[in-house]
Amino acid sequence: MTVLPDEGFPLAAEFPDPTREQWQRLVEGVLRKAGAADASGPAAEAALATELQDGLATGPLYTADDAPGAPGYPGFPPFVRGGRPEGTAVTGWDVRQRHAHPDPRHANEAVLADLENGVTSLWLTTGPAGIPVDGIAAALDGVYLDLAPVVLDAGADFEPAARELLRLYDERGLAPRAALGNLGADPLGTLARTGGDTAPDGPLAAAAALAALCADGRPGLRALTVDALPYHEAGGSAAEELGCSLATGVAYLRTLTAAGLTVDQACAQLEFRYAATADQFLTIAKLRAARRLWARVAEVSGAGAASAAQRQHAVTSTVMMTRRDPWVNMLRTTVACLGAGVGGADAVTVLPFDEAAGLPDAFARRIARNTSSVLLEESHLARVIDPAGGSWYVEALTDELAHAAWAWFQELERAGGQAAALRSGLVAERLAATWARRSADLATRREPVTGVSEFPNLGEQPLRREPAPAAPGGGLPRVRRDEAYEALRARSDAHLAGAGARPRVFLAALGPAAAHTGRATFAANLFQAGGIEPVHDPVTVDAASVAEAFARSGAGVACLCSSDKLYAEQAEAVAAALKSAGAHRVFLAGKPGGEQREAYLKAGVDAFVFAGGDAVAVLSSVLDSMGVA
Repeated sequence: MTVLPDEGFPLAAEFPDPTREQWQRLVEGVLRKAGAADASGPAAEAALATELQDGLATGPLYTADDAPGAPGYPGFPPFVRGGRPEGTAVTGWDVRQRHAHPDPRHANEAVLADLENGVTSLWLTTGPAGIPVDGIAAALDGVYLDLAPVVLDAGADFEPAARELLRLYDERGLAPRAALGNLGADPLGTLARTGGDTAPDGPLAAAAALAALCADGRPGLRALTVDALPYHEAGGSAAEELGCSLATGVAYLRTLTAAGLTVDQACAQLEFRYAATADQFLTIAKLRAARRLWARVAEVSGAGAASAAQRQHAVTSTVMMTRRDPWVNMLRTTVACLGAGVGGADAVTVLPFDEAAGLPDAFARRIARNTSSVLLEESHLARVIDPAGGSWYVEALTDELAHAAWAWFQELERAGGQAAALRSGLVAERLAATWARRSADLATRREPVTGVSEFPNLGEQPLRREPAPAAPGGGLPRVRRDEAYEALRARSDAHLAGAGARPRVFLAALGPAAAHTGRATFAANLFQAGGIEPVHDPVTVDAASVAEAFARSGAGVACLCSSDKLYAEQAEAVAAALKSAGAHRVFLAGKPGGEQREAYLKAGVDAFVFAGGDAVAVLSSVLDSMGVA
């Protein structure tokens, strides 16, 4: 038996340590074989990088040289690794469920079901967009308010909603020190949602008065929420979301300290709300960067170390939720919840998978709360404090994101602060530009949306849900990744309802299956993303048979699908036959160049569809050519 030395397991002792330069040379060889442009050294490595928003990029390789430095310890400044020394290892994160049913009785049934099955706190949307303010007591009937924290989200009605909750505490004999939760005042978040040209001086003063009430003997109750969701939901990037939250938090610190609270008391009145997306590493880095940034703000504001830890509430993104194939949303929210938990969020809300369809049903709420339960109880995700800590990639991404967010925060401060930046349109313009760039990626499917732009199912039956109360408008828009494709699918649905059939495209597949299957599959997937039904019957055609097959298909357009070799032999004749048979437009799946491209165009091909092309533009033009309104 071999005895291993005391210094550990030298499993790689007989292998020399490779250098980064050696790895780069291997990359050069792979790139050359793949037909990529010649690149050497760092350029070869950069060729494999993935661009992110905010000017950031994910590299293909990270080493200790890429780490930005020691991130500190959990529970200590700069709080990158968590706001508490124990993290969530003791009790797990706070499982917070959102409720917005306008009928207090229905809301109460859902509240009690959630609390009996794993939810640990309640997030109530109140006012016109949810539970009526005078229905808060009914919605909380039977709830032990000293055990279940209540977080309000009332928009412009935050003051009456807060007063009603405080009245309910008194009515039920709850000691001030036993009250738990957040009164949800967020005047600047409301300004972002609803717009307006006036400064929110009155709401800020009302929020400060509530903060004074909470600071006076209610240690478990906070008054204000710094909600960054309006910026995320308007299409903002992670750095823009963080920068806006910092500018909002600073504005609230100024208001609260001007009203007589100390800096430590003011910090204790704030809870920050961020979006968690299916990009798990970006979510992890965003939450870690947010704590670091706020710790810096608190430090320069004169707060003590114990007050500088940011309290975080992470909510799964509505931007990523789809209306088509909504079942995939369960997977998206699971990954987002994982990212939020690993990132160190104190509270996590998993939105139901049917959130985009209206008010969620009991099954959807059950799946949402069980998502956290599985990750906590079965995957034991919370038992390790900052499990991503020490990852060279995560540490580098956290650092880069923090710097990008700080630059945007400084720009907002130079513009006069968050309120001024909202009123001037600076925030709206910046977010709109970011969303325009992302929309281009969505249109070209560089950012795929499963079940929508990729692998759509035209036969699925839409979910039917009770309509949710209208959210406040007038300010920043609310966007979704699926919106361009949803508009196309809606046109197809209207055509189906009126004509009894969806618009169709005939797939003119040339040669054997081995030659055309790849491009036929690509084309079918593409056209279905716009609600256009592909007809692939017969399996293969030629110039002599394509006209009859096209007429029998009931389609208005056609797409040639085959290999480049067979295109060269048959595409011109088949395209001409399709045009003679009455095809409004003829596409070819592929990207030929030079003389071959010109020959196809002269023969009757109108356009080419290929990976990286603008799918939304192509699909819109197809529906237009068919007269689909």
